Amino acid sequence: MTLALLTGAACGAGLLLVLAVLLRPHPSLAVQVARHDGLRRSSRRRLLSAAEAAASAAPDRGLLGSSSAVGRLVRALGDRLEVLSAERGWRLRRTRADLAVLGRGTGEFLATKVIAGLLLLLLAPVCWAVLRVSGVPLPSGVPLPLALVLGGLGFTVPDLALRSDAERRRRDFRRVVGVFCDLVAMNLAGGRGLPEALLSSASVSDYWALVRIRQALANARLLGENPWDALGGLGEELAVAELTDLAGALVLAADDGAKIRASLAARAATVRRRDMADVEGEAGEKSQSMLVAQLLLCTAFMVFLAFPAVSNLLGSS
Repeated sequence: MTLALLTGAACGAGLLLVLAVLLRPHPSLAVQVARHDGLRRSSRRRLLSAAEAAASAAPDRGLLGSSSAVGRLVRALGDRLEVLSAERGWRLRRTRADLAVLGRGTGEFLATKVIAGLLLLLLAPVCWAVLRVSGVPLPSGVPLPLALVLGGLGFTVPDLALRSDAERRRRDFRRVVGVFCDLVAMNLAGGRGLPEALLSSASVSDYWALVRIRQALANARLLGENPWDALGGLGEELAVAELTDLAGALVLAADDGAKIRASLAARAATVRRRDMADVEGEAGEKSQSMLVAQLLLCTAFMVFLAFPAVSNLLGSS
């Protein structure tokens, strides 16, 4: 009876989710405006570094390459899921910011979550059937809860991996922002104007963070926008607070070159001190983890040495 109730509840929840995906609600005006803004941002040109251009020009030979049917199906599923999320007004601000830092698309990530969840959801019944055919006696109520747990894990594990990778990329971006501030200050000291100093500082390397900054500055020049507004928009898109603060400082001190140089030098020093504090904190955490591991090993060794004596004492008594 309990198994039948759980099976019915799972089937009902699955049908409800399918209907929620297939039925198209009427989006509000705010949702339509947000969708239009997202399409406008996605239609901007993107500058590629030499490594990215070489990777994009190389032929795809993997299972998910352009010549693979599985790759085409995954891309079609990703496009469909991205359209559905846009129609329903799902902002996914944190997820979109993490994907923007990693240079990945929203549809690709959503397709990864759905495929991983479905594969792990079907893994438990398949394993149960194989074991039953092999003669291993297993209760019939095992596959359903195990499948639900595995499906939930498959759906949430990509989010955890995305958060970890995005945080590591943001840490690199913060270091680049500090170096970028120093470069801009040196260009200003050499007599260049602020827009030229920003673009020249972003053109010294093809590292991915500088390429993103150079892309934002080039787009601002083509669209007739202020470069600090472009930097602020990039900081909001990538959720990098240091870049947003830099844009705010440039707005406040745009008319005074000397104050800009002093502010940029102080900001670069602050970024370096913060980065050093983060590195020292991570080193302290790893040291504590090693200390705990050593204590556990010592405790296990002491138990191993004392177990025969304790066993003999208990046996003799």
